[in-house]
Amino acid sequence: MKLQETLELHVKAAIKALFQSELQSVEFQATRKEFAGDVTVVVFPMLRVVKGNPVVIGEQVGQYLLDNVDFVKGFNVVKGFLNIEISDNYYFRFFQSIKDDAKYGFEDQKGDNAVMVEYSSPNTNKPLHLGHVRNVLLGYSVAEILKASGKKVYKTQIINDRGIHICKSMLAYQKFGKGETPTQDLKGDKLVGNYYVKFDQEYKVEISELMTQGQSEEEAKKNAPLLLEAQEMLIKWEAGDEGVVALWNKMNQWVYDGFDVTYKNIGVDFDTYYYESNTYLLGKEFVAEGLSTGVFEQDADGSVWCDLTADGLDRKIVLRADGTAVYMTQDIGTAIQRIKDYPDVGGMVYTVGNEQDYHFKVLFLILKKLGFDWAKNLFHLSYGMVDLPSGKMKSREGTVVDADDLIEEMADTAEEISKELGKLEEYDEAEKNELYKTIGLGALKYYILKVDPKKRILFDPKESIDFQGNTGPFIQYTYARIQSILRKANIGVNVSSNVPDISFHEKEKELIKQLEQFPEIIQNAAEQHSPALIANYTYELVKGFNSFYQNVSILGADTDEEKRFRVDLSKTVSQTIKNALSLLGIAVPERM
Repeated sequence: MKLQETLELHVKAAIKALFQSELQSVEFQATRKEFAGDVTVVVFPMLRVVKGNPVVIGEQVGQYLLDNVDFVKGFNVVKGFLNIEISDNYYFRFFQSIKDDAKYGFEDQKGDNAVMVEYSSPNTNKPLHLGHVRNVLLGYSVAEILKASGKKVYKTQIINDRGIHICKSMLAYQKFGKGETPTQDLKGDKLVGNYYVKFDQEYKVEISELMTQGQSEEEAKKNAPLLLEAQEMLIKWEAGDEGVVALWNKMNQWVYDGFDVTYKNIGVDFDTYYYESNTYLLGKEFVAEGLSTGVFEQDADGSVWCDLTADGLDRKIVLRADGTAVYMTQDIGTAIQRIKDYPDVGGMVYTVGNEQDYHFKVLFLILKKLGFDWAKNLFHLSYGMVDLPSGKMKSREGTVVDADDLIEEMADTAEEISKELGKLEEYDEAEKNELYKTIGLGALKYYILKVDPKKRILFDPKESIDFQGNTGPFIQYTYARIQSILRKANIGVNVSSNVPDISFHEKEKELIKQLEQFPEIIQNAAEQHSPALIANYTYELVKGFNSFYQNVSILGADTDEEKRFRVDLSKTVSQTIKNALSLLGIAVPERM
């Protein structure tokens, strides 16, 4: 049982014994550094059931704990706050219970309901870019955190493989491609993306020509021949035109192959894939069903809508007048199909940028109105955009930061900085290159994930690969430093688990207290869908270790028993660092 859980039982017993009253819960907080104590009980909420002076109540409860709880060694009361000192023996016993647990903090799967986490969800008309990188890293990390908290998790993505944007790439390739195919130097997703940019360039030329003929800009955009052809191609695709479908299959496969390389390079995976080209049909079925039950309504032009004005939203189209699907149609179908495929799924997490906040409010509400009980367990993991010092990215103009190029740039930056610092003299070239990738990717992932998902990020690659401060490389370097200590340690003595009275250095105790927090941090991160809680906990743990390292001699301890304990403590800290970083998808090097 955790310290606070145990203390809560004792505090409730104290209130019952002293005041014949029942407490429903006990509020704890960290003890402020200027006061003695390891954990603080907030007395003020007790005044609901116990009348009196909070300082006096705190004194009485503190004395009861000191007299009746063997691991409470002292207390003090500051206004309405009871600061409790916990014995070193308690922390020693706790440490002995976790030091050999390689998965400390990770819960075994409990409960029957699984969670499906969706992330990436790219369009098949362009390669993955920096915006996708934040999406992928967030979704993957949240999935890993949910698993560590004890939930069964399915990782998935919905591939946006249909629609007018896909047809734009296809049409441009058809007109200007001259049979070009992917090569070793030009991945398929990049090739297709080039033709999406080409479409936009030629489309702008046509708009300009129409405007010189007297059309307004709005008219020219609607009447440009290329756009009309792309719209016709979409209609043909939905009708199953053999030639259009064959081209669509070929170009999509190029893109899928390219995506697979990027996912492998960035170190993420998926359990299952969904394709909008399949799920939009199921969405249409449920639009028809919703019409018959009154969830939807049909306008005179044949379009189908859901009126959500009574819920504080607006009317939302779910089917166009010509019978073609909109994004909402396919999202309805996708959600329903997932539950059909995985009946144990009781909730879903959608990792999608905050520009889609309203879309997901509408989607979740429509699914509830359609009568799906699981719709109450849908969560939109909304995140802010990623900006660069040069400004906002635009795919159709070809001004995005390509994900593959970014990964390569991060490794190059890691190489440049490592050479400046002279840290890798003992490595051969293959080891150096592998380490550059590990450091570069760790820097990228940590820089993005340490920020609260809701906040916008200004990404600076060079700043992220600083070996000092709150960065991935700083944490990786500390892990590698601990491995060096462990390699040098020559341990022949085991510490007894029955030491009658042990006294810690304050830095040792601080580290153990930080280790004790790890399981709760994982649970909180899972509940809040926030990898930032894991990242910042890891940074604080690393700072705690470095302070311990600077103030306490590990290998030069006075006794073998002290040395063994400090080596074990270092090893457990390093394992916790490794476990925490694994939840962020970050690898750790054994040497740096």
